[in-house]
Amino acid sequence: MISAAGILVGIVTSFISTHIVTVDEKKKVEFSLKLQLVVSSLLMIPCLYFCAVMCLPAKGLEFPNVEGVIKVNSLHCFICTVTGLLSGLCIGWMTEYYTSYTYVPVRNLANACTNGPAPNVILGLALGYRSTLVPVFCIAGSIFTSFTLANMFGISLAALGMLSTLTTALTIDGFGPISDNAGGIVEISDANDWARQRTDALDAAGNTTAAIGKGFAIGSACLVGLALFGAFVSRSVMVTVNILGPLEFSGLIIGAMLPYAFSAMTMEAVGNAAF
Repeated sequence: MISAAGILVGIVTSFISTHIVTVDEKKKVEFSLKLQLVVSSLLMIPCLYFCAVMCLPAKGLEFPNVEGVIKVNSLHCFICTVTGLLSGLCIGWMTEYYTSYTYVPVRNLANACTNGPAPNVILGLALGYRSTLVPVFCIAGSIFTSFTLANMFGISLAALGMLSTLTTALTIDGFGPISDNAGGIVEISDANDWARQRTDALDAAGNTTAAIGKGFAIGSACLVGLALFGAFVSRSVMVTVNILGPLEFSGLIIGAMLPYAFSAMTMEAVGNAAF
């Protein structure tokens, strides 16, 4: 019965979020995509409360803690999922803010590109680095709140809360490539100019909103990775890690290098594909 109710709620939520705005103008395309994410996030809050109350034990749960045993009830679990949900929404909006031409940062970068490739690279890197501030604070706030209320289980719930609207985020993310392919078909088939203008408007909106799905993926991966690490620590009964040990310190240096190595390989693959 609970599963059927959850499916029904999901269908109703999807229908409301996708039919709340009628797109009859070019400027409404991007707005409707972002509004769907906001509406689906707001509608998920009562759904998460329903799942927390109906699916969790009435007496609550108990988890080991550094101070003994921490008692977790359904309200704690609900708060953990909501923090993840709101953090994901904030990350999506900030990603949109730093990647859409509608807002000031991208417009300033576009103006700097007129002075040559050097300002483009420098200001582009600075813009990318600055865009991480708010998402990191959101993830840190989610980790602090959820870990305080329910230990590592709370972090797992926060990751589930962030992933609760993933279908909407991935739909927005996939809108761009689909519109781009539609534009290619229109170009190859020598269709009328009005068809190409419409596909260009859809493609432009898809390019700016595609970053929302990436923000959700990165944020949820951070929370899930931390939850998996907590599960490993719990199962291995590891109390402390001596970072000054030779093996641990060497592993720390190698681990810090890995993101740069994989980023370099990814950028080289993009260059090879371009050629």
